[in-house]
Amino acid sequence: MKLNHHSLTRALLFILSHNPPLPSPSTKSYLLLLRPQTRRHSTTSTSDYHHSFTVSYLTTKCGFSHEDALRANKRVRFDTPVKPDSVISFFKAHGFSLSQIATIMCKIPVVLTYDPTKAILPKFQFLASKGASPSDIVLMTTKSPNFLLRSLNHIVSFYELVRRFSPSDLKAIAYLTGCPSSIPDVRVPQNVKMLLDEGLTNANIHHLLRTRPSVLSSADLKKTVEEVKQLGFDPSQCNFSVVLLAKKSVTKSQWDAKVDVLKKWGWSEQDFSEAFRRHPHFMLCSEDKLNAVMSFWISNLGWDSSAFRIRPMLFGYSLEKRLIPRAKVVKYLLSNGLMKKNASIITPFSLTEELFLKRCITCFEEKDRSRLLTLYQGGSGLVQRNYGIESCLNS
Repeated sequence: MKLNHHSLTRALLFILSHNPPLPSPSTKSYLLLLRPQTRRHSTTSTSDYHHSFTVSYLTTKCGFSHEDALRANKRVRFDTPVKPDSVISFFKAHGFSLSQIATIMCKIPVVLTYDPTKAILPKFQFLASKGASPSDIVLMTTKSPNFLLRSLNHIVSFYELVRRFSPSDLKAIAYLTGCPSSIPDVRVPQNVKMLLDEGLTNANIHHLLRTRPSVLSSADLKKTVEEVKQLGFDPSQCNFSVVLLAKKSVTKSQWDAKVDVLKKWGWSEQDFSEAFRRHPHFMLCSEDKLNAVMSFWISNLGWDSSAFRIRPMLFGYSLEKRLIPRAKVVKYLLSNGLMKKNASIITPFSLTEELFLKRCITCFEEKDRSRLLTLYQGGSGLVQRNYGIESCLNS
């Protein structure tokens, strides 16, 4: 019995509907002939239209380069200008320049699909209610707009966390303005909890927020805390955050290189440990600065490096503006018998400007006072950027 084409088709569809097999290559080919092709063409055309419109809008309205627009198009697409126009108008109305708006759009293009009065305005209003000025809001949004992707509840909770360790709303807002990237970062509240569990005081955490808030976003902060504890520092002491900052701000290779510089000038491991416990901040100085200060103190002045073990904060003073000018005064006082034999040569370097003038210059007779003032005022002007120290001391 012969079957025509229509009979064969009906038979094949009946078999597939009752007991569908895995189609063979020949069956697949045959079925493709039965499928309409118009839908696939329509979808492609719609997708191409979205793509073309979005890229065109981003380049003409937002100032994107073609490459940036193509990258942004992978994350956001729209087929009418209604929402993106309303977002741009919203930012303009709140004091954002066109370049700032373009920066925000480059970082979070999805914001162009938002309803700004519902998704953005309440967040700006909350920040303003806590003391943020319009310029503060513009600055933090342009710097790191990712916090706009978070819910209002998240921003409120984060602010309350910061406010807990800040003396006022304005101080808390200053933190948010200075480090807006931390607002959406879930590591911050986790690290704060970890530090409290370790025994850090509220004052320590406030110090971290005030001086280097990015530390609280560190993925390995727990490891650094353990390293600081192994150095003998107590988390409950007020200087723990200072030590933590010093350790966190300096890589291991930089740390080792700085220790090697100090050892080159005669320091032992014990000398370093003692100085670090006294004033951890000195390890934030560069290798060149540590080396230049030691060279000046030991090679040019001929003085003992133990002064820096006792007063490591001396490393932080400017060679040009403090150490060299005051060294010239101290050398004059020593050579002319104007300093008591048991007087510390370190003290004059730590005095305030007013006290230094009073105790080391103006208290002497006119002849010496005039010479000392000339030495002091001319001390910094002769210093070269390459630390031409010797010529300064001989003047």
